[in-house]
Amino acid sequence: MGNFIKLINGEKPVLADFFATWCGPCKTMSPVLIETKSKLEDKITIVKIDVDKNQDAAGKFNVRGVPTLILFKKGKVIWRKSGVLSSDQLIGEIQEFLN
Repeated sequence: MGNFIKLINGEKPVLADFFATWCGPCKTMSPVLIETKSKLEDKITIVKIDVDKNQDAAGKFNVRGVPTLILFKKGKVIWRKSGVLSSDQLIGEIQEFLN
């Protein structure tokens, strides 16, 4: 979890996708995140966190359901949402935090 904490404490916004391998909606989010990254390029870092393998991180950020997306900047949670979004919906919701 040390590398994750170091990453989210940086200047660049980090979108963390808390997911589980057994979760159907989580599988739906994978191509959405790939599309989002291709549209936003270097404005954002996207990381996937398997809640079953990283229970400490899931607990620390109070993740109770998957998929949960949390946007961090300078170590702070600046946006979060649970459930499936399209790439356009996701970008629409986080765009204001990327500048």
